[in-house]
Amino acid sequence: MSAVELVRLALSRLRRGRVRAALTMLGVIIGVASVVGLVSVGRGTTARITQQLSSLGTNLLTINPARGSANTLTLDDAAAIAGLSGLAAVAPEIQTQRTVATSTTNTTTTSVVGTSADYATVRAFEVWQGTFLTPFAVDQGLRQVVLGATVATALGLGADAIGGQVNISGLPFQVIGILQPKGGAGSNDPDNQVLVPLGVVRKYYVGGTGVQSIGISVANATGMQAARDSISELLRVRHGLAAGATDDFSIFDQTQLLQAASSISGTLTLLLGGIASIALIVGGIGIMNIMLVSVRERTREIGIRKALGARGRDILSQFLIEALTLSLIGGLIGVLAGIVVSAIIGRIAGWGFIFDPATIAVATVFSLAVGIVFGVWPARQAARLDPVNALRYE
Repeated sequence: MSAVELVRLALSRLRRGRVRAALTMLGVIIGVASVVGLVSVGRGTTARITQQLSSLGTNLLTINPARGSANTLTLDDAAAIAGLSGLAAVAPEIQTQRTVATSTTNTTTTSVVGTSADYATVRAFEVWQGTFLTPFAVDQGLRQVVLGATVATALGLGADAIGGQVNISGLPFQVIGILQPKGGAGSNDPDNQVLVPLGVVRKYYVGGTGVQSIGISVANATGMQAARDSISELLRVRHGLAAGATDDFSIFDQTQLLQAASSISGTLTLLLGGIASIALIVGGIGIMNIMLVSVRERTREIGIRKALGARGRDILSQFLIEALTLSLIGGLIGVLAGIVVSAIIGRIAGWGFIFDPATIAVATVFSLAVGIVFGVWPARQAARLDPVNALRYE
């Protein structure tokens, strides 16, 4: 018999036993849906982490004092770094926690970041309303403030707040801008901060002469390592460190964090896919079980076919095609179910629907492999039946 006739015969058998076929395919459906759904969740998590890390800044390097070291970074260090080639922007930062209030009773406690006009470029912020800090405002130490989206919401301020006033620990500041929201939560919320000229924070809130960190945006992603080496060499010279001395600063490289996050998320995705594939194997066992039962029920039919001239490989092909048809139909239904589940989870989690043709192709091939692996033994059992004994079987 041709392959088309075998498939037609297999579909005819499945139609005659719809309930049994549906229950048999259920395991494969659940397995494939689980593989597609969980792998999509893993990829969605990876995309979300990458998006959040990328929102911290563009080609970002962050310099901090080394752990256990005094605050060794200064504005002069930031100015010297800005003179290096291959950098897009440099922004020194000082941060403190303060209470921000409006003229009404609205108050919130947030991070007050003293910085320069390049902060928006370094940290990849966009202004929703108004303007950002200007070099003139920073140089003159004007009491101007740019509000993060979370702070503006907490204070009940909108576009009409531009030009108005808020108080930071009792000192009045003119609101000149509100930032576009990036999204985040808890202590990692980049929207839960206000930005003011660095000199103002130093003068009224923290004192001292140093800065807590220096943010740097590298002009080209391929130049991250070269920029890091140049900055390290420059700071070692400026801080008078001997050849064998330990750095009194640390340089955080966003690229390394992204690579580490991608590696961890990739491992998580493989783990989730492996766990889901167990359900698919269980579905394959169900197919093998029902095919063995089918062989026993159809022993007399097999004997008649062999008596009429059917060869062992014809019987083998017939039962193997039936197993493959079961697994393929179940796999296709499982793929559709997995896509729906992925879309729902992505919508709830906030990363949207991530369609990965490779995952769907692998899941479909895996379901076919399950049909072959778990269908071969029942098919061989049927092919080996003795026609005389089969005809006598009641």
